[in-house]
Amino acid sequence: MNCIIIDDESTARAIIEKLCEDLPELNVVGQFPNAIQAIKYLNDNNKVDLIFLDIHMPEFSGFDFVKTLKDSPDIIVVTSHKNHAFEAFEYDFIVDYLVKPITPKRFKKAVLKAQKNTQKSISKPKPEEENSDEHLYVNIDRRLIKINIASIYLIEAKGDYINIKTHGKNYIVHSTLKKIESKLPESLFLKIHRSFIINITKIIDIEDNSVLIEKDVLPVSRLCRPELMRRLNLL
Repeated sequence: MNCIIIDDESTARAIIEKLCEDLPELNVVGQFPNAIQAIKYLNDNNKVDLIFLDIHMPEFSGFDFVKTLKDSPDIIVVTSHKNHAFEAFEYDFIVDYLVKPITPKRFKKAVLKAQKNTQKSISKPKPEEENSDEHLYVNIDRRLIKINIASIYLIEAKGDYINIKTHGKNYIVHSTLKKIESKLPESLFLKIHRSFIINITKIIDIEDNSVLIEKDVLPVSRLCRPELMRRLNLL
């Protein structure tokens, strides 16, 4: 099993690596002092079967990292804090919760859980990806207007209406963000705030908790930021 270690303490990373070396089924392919570096590694399509993850890290916590993951490998939480176990086990892919210091026996038991979980996942058929149409039809003044989905860069909620912004024209439609979100391909669009859905391929700049698309500077909510970071092709 290929595994990575994410912990801001170098000593902790070294201890986990040594425990991994004692188990021939584990192959450590990367160590990271923060979650951002790990996200970049995973976004480069590196194959990882298991992640050893610390919870308390500066700027981007372990739970922030977990929220960025889609089709996550198994995760074993390794932490000095006992009081986050309940929150951790809300995620199906977190298979165990280890409190430092870790004994080799307890570590091996956690890895065995991950192995069994991986075998179950292999046996499950993967759902087929949904196909998305290239165009969207909106009802404006009793006329059906055809919009090229790829040309949309921003959708903004305005009371009982939404403003669909494209490079050539804006369309005010009587609808909700929730309704149009279900019609958009997930590979292109992301809700970054309760009032905004953006085409992530149109992002020009990101600074702190805001993004620049065309000439619009938009806020990114704290809940949506981890998913945005996961979706970006970080260098």
